[in-house]
Formats: sequence, structure tokens, C-alpha cells
Amino acid sequence: MTIAPDLIAIDDFFGAPAAAGARISPDGTRIGFLAPWKNRLNVWVQDIAANLSAETDARCVSADKTRSVMHFRWTDDPRWLLYLQDTGGDENYHVFRVDLDDSRCPAVDLTPFPGARAIALEPVRGQAGSYTVLLNARNPAEFDLHTINVATGEIELIGHSSGTDRMVMLGAGGILVEQEMTDDGHLRLSRVDQSGTRHPIASFDATDYPVGITPTQITPDGTGLWMGSTRGRDLTHLVRVDLDSGEETLVDSHPTLELDAVRRAVAQTSPPLICDCATGALLGVRYLGERQEIRALDPAFAEILGALEQLSDGDIGELTSDRSGLRWTVSFVHDRDPSVTYLYDHATGASRRLFRPFPHLDPNAMAPMTPVTITARDGRPLPSYLTLPLGQEPTALPLVLLVHGGPWYRDSWGFDPGVQMLANRGYAVLQVNFRGSTGYGKAHTNAAVGEFAGAMHDDLVDAVDWAVQQGYADRERVAIMGGSYGGYAALVGATFTPDVFAAAVDAVGISDLANFMRTQPPFLRAGLVNNWYRFVGDPSDPEQEADMLARSPITRLDAATAPLLIAQGANDARVTRAESDNVVDILRSCGVDVDYLVFDNEGHGFVNPENNITFYREVERFLAAHLGGRELSPDRRALHALNGSSS
Repeated sequence: MTIAPDLIAIDDFFGAPAAAGARISPDGTRIGFLAPWKNRLNVWVQDIAANLSAETDARCVSADKTRSVMHFRWTDDPRWLLYLQDTGGDENYHVFRVDLDDSRCPAVDLTPFPGARAIALEPVRGQAGSYTVLLNARNPAEFDLHTINVATGEIELIGHSSGTDRMVMLGAGGILVEQEMTDDGHLRLSRVDQSGTRHPIASFDATDYPVGITPTQITPDGTGLWMGSTRGRDLTHLVRVDLDSGEETLVDSHPTLELDAVRRAVAQTSPPLICDCATGALLGVRYLGERQEIRALDPAFAEILGALEQLSDGDIGELTSDRSGLRWTVSFVHDRDPSVTYLYDHATGASRRLFRPFPHLDPNAMAPMTPVTITARDGRPLPSYLTLPLGQEPTALPLVLLVHGGPWYRDSWGFDPGVQMLANRGYAVLQVNFRGSTGYGKAHTNAAVGEFAGAMHDDLVDAVDWAVQQGYADRERVAIMGGSYGGYAALVGATFTPDVFAAAVDAVGISDLANFMRTQPPFLRAGLVNNWYRFVGDPSDPEQEADMLARSPITRLDAATAPLLIAQGANDARVTRAESDNVVDILRSCGVDVDYLVFDNEGHGFVNPENNITFYREVERFLAAHLGGRELSPDRRALHALNGSSS
């Protein structure tokens, strides 16, 4: 007889972590990390001793009471620390400086331009205290290259963008490197000399790069560019492009796996290239299949990598080191014990666990995430992940088909609090890397051209059929759920195949493809050419617009019969609130049961813990009502709040 595990409170899954995102200072004497302050993640700093023990109590050095800080970095001067922050989810990130020597000094906005967005913050090698950053302060659709002097706050324009489809980087000797989309559909790299003259270096078929070339990283000597390339291959590999001759040479590749580049760029995590903190030399490269593989390109790093891998059976996640390359922080990706973080000293071989972000979650109470491969109706393999609830026979379960966003993204092995909450409530959870997903070669991605609400959705339906045929799922109790593109897929499921899904959950999902493309913020529009326009169509062309509308849930809402839960951020810059408001109004006028949540202080996705808790409480209630999963009773929820632990 199997016994279902105790229900774990929503707060325990979606509350703020106790600590996260550790980074060691360049001098190796301090750790920075994110931890709650006034229910928002802020930056904390702690001194560490020679034996790796904590030398002082941690202190909070940022003070944002409104929205959690998600990204920070050390500078080469131990006095200063930088972090990024937007306003209410509007994605207009600014760079803030913290003075670690003066706790009374408030954070200073180094990019104080209203409505501007700061991206690609990078140190300038050989110029202490100087960083480059791309800003759209002059024109919302164009990003100019600036340098920032961290100590003085002085900001200088050094590279003027000459178009909405151009991005600029800094090479050796003040030479600028420009990436642009040409009229004939190519991505061209050019060297821009001090007179402003452009000298083409290399050109790439843009159809191979729907979200642009990534990574693109100037080599430490400034004479080359490391970049992900698919030239002549299906899988992305790493090459070096010489900035003078344009010669392309192979740096590293994997015979069966793709460089883990696009997923990391979209998720805004560290790039797939692991580089020396002091010199910028390339140490290792990350590839991703069912699990991660890191290829060490430096013998000394290979030794360090081997030692770090002994600390956990998970995959190495975020990794930072001091300038000596001896002291490291490392977190681990794991499906049941997320982001456990260690401090390691290679000089002595000593290590210390810094924290478990969610110490109240028992890994043995979490459900394993199992890679599976599903065959689509046309024979295409669909790499997927299946999570089954613990303590239940894996037969005829209610199933949640959880669809990733993008769609130029991929699901990967690791801890997902939403998946674990659903499994804890008794649902099987299936995540499918349908055609159009990245990470499996350009052929798999390009198979989605023209297939929105077509073969892309067929892949999802085929996955449901597979789960039923394997005996895991009860065909009458299947829900589809997702955010962004995944929200679009949920709406397509409810309106194009209403007989397949008993319920749908849409978070910030697209309902009208044409309107979505027309209302994109200026900072995104240039990037639409090679993804949305190529894969879906041009809304300014009447024939293509008609096809886009035929693939849009907004034109088929009268076909929906299953109940829906829709959630929206009021400040969403990508999928506007008006779009979701319209969907809800029409569905309700058609007599469809719709629950609607709007979060006034969120954008395209939800960051603040209380909003995630509210959303997933509604998901729990909604799915229990329509699929029959388990639900934590209000009395037990209140008891949990009183005791501060799971019940």
C-alpha cells in the first residue's frame, strides 16, 4: 500500500529563499548573496576567514522594499558593488551602485535616465573601475554603448547605434564591433574605426539564430570574438572570429550536445563560457542534454572542476571565483534539492556549505524529474521530462501539461517549485520540448516555422496521448498550463482542441498574435524580425495577418468549453493587460467559467513572493476543483501560517 506524502504549504514552495545567488569578491575575502529584507530579496555581504568560516555577521547593503533584487555583481574595487533593478516589472533595468564603506550612503543610480533600459553590463579590461553598458536613453528602440566610471558615476557615450537592428561592443584599442541585421536577412559583424567607418568582418545566416547569436563575447586580448555558431552544423558550437580578418576557427564542440547558450541568455543566468576572473581566459564550456556537461579547456580548471563535482550529485550551476582562481562559490542544479551552495578553497581542498536556499523543504519529499523521449506523429523525437507524484501508483493520474515560454527556450532538468507543488498535490507533470524549442539543434527549432497552433500544438497533444497510452494519465483529467508562449499554448489548447483538456491555466499568455507583435516595446521590436516575423508572419501584410489571426485564440474563444484560470501583470511590457482583459470579457460573455487575477506590481512574470503565493494558491484550488487533485484546507493553511512550517 502506498501512502501519499503530507501536503506542503504553498508558502514553503514560493516564499523567498533563505539565501541565494552567492558570489565571492575578487579579493576572496567576502561573500555577497541575496536574502530577504522586508520580504524582498536584497544584497547581503559577509566577511570570510582564511579557514572559510564566517568572520562577521552578514549585513544587508541594499534596501529595496518594493521589488526583489535579482542580479548583482562585485567590481574590481572592494568598495563598490553593483546591482540591477527595474520598476514594477517594466523591464527598464537601471544600474545601482552600493558603497560598502559607508552604510549610511543610499544606493546611487548610475543610469538615471527615465524610461531607459540598461543591458550588457561588462567590465572594461585594463581600465580599473570602468564598465560598458548598452542604454536606450537617446531612442527607446536603439541601444548606444556607454562607459561608466563606477567611483565617480561619470557616464560617457562611446558608441552611437546607427539603427534599431544594431548592437555595439568594445574591442581592443577603442575599436567598436557592431552586430547588425541586414536587409537580406543576414547577421553581419563589422569593425567600426574611430572615424566611424564600418569594415565588414563576417556574415551569418540569420535564420539559424532566431534570438540572435549567443554568446558573443570579446576575447581578453580584444582581437577576437567568441560566439556560438551553427555554420555547417546542426548543433551550436563555440568559435573564435578574428576581428581583423574575419577568420573563424573552432574553439570547442560536442558531438551530440548543443552549447547551452540560448536558454541561459533568455533566463538571464551566467553565460555558457566559464572564464578566469582575473585574465578572462576561457576555462570551460557548458553543454546541455538531459543533464549538463562541462568541458574543461584548461588543465588547472579541470582539477578544480573535478573537486567541485564531488560536492553534489547535481549539475554545477552558478560559479564564481576570486582573482587567484583558488577560492570558489558553486551552487548546484538539482531536481529535489535546489541551489545548495558551497564555498571551496582549492589551495587547501577545504569546503563549507554556505546555505540551502529552502532549508524547510525535505529533498526526500520532492519528486524526481525523469527525462523521457516522446515520438510526435510525424516521427520527430520530443525530448521531455516527466515528474510523478510520490506515494501514489503511477496510473490514471490527473496530468498537468506544463508548457515552457519563448517558444525559443527549453525545459531542463532541475528544481521547479511549480512542478513540485503540483506533484505534491497528486498530479503527474509533463514538460515537452516541442518543435521550436532551442537546445536540440537548428533543425528542431526551425521545424516550427509556420506551425504556431499547428504542428507545435500537435506535439503537445501527442505528448498527452503518450502519457495516456503509457498508463500515467487519465484522459478525462488533463490540464494545460503555461506562461508567455506557454500561456498562448494553454489558450490554444482551450480553443483549438477543447476536447483534449479539462482545464487551462494561462499566465501572461498571448491571445492575438498580430496585436502582440504590434504592441511590443521599442527595445524588443528590432529583435522580432528573425523570430516572430519569420515563424508567425508580418501583421502589416493583410494575407499574413489573416493567417496569424487564424492561429490566434482570440478568434476561437467561442469554441472554449473548459474552465480557465488567467493571470496577468498590470505592467507587462510584452503582453499588455488589455489583451488579457479582452480575452476574459469575451470568454465570460460566451458563458465560459473564467477566474482572473491581475497583479498591479508585476510585469511579464511574477517576482514578488506574495504574488507567486497568491497565484499558486489559485492554481491549487482551480485544479482541485476541475481535475480532482489534493488541496490544503483553509484550516491547515492557517495552522501553517501560525506555526511557520509545513502541515
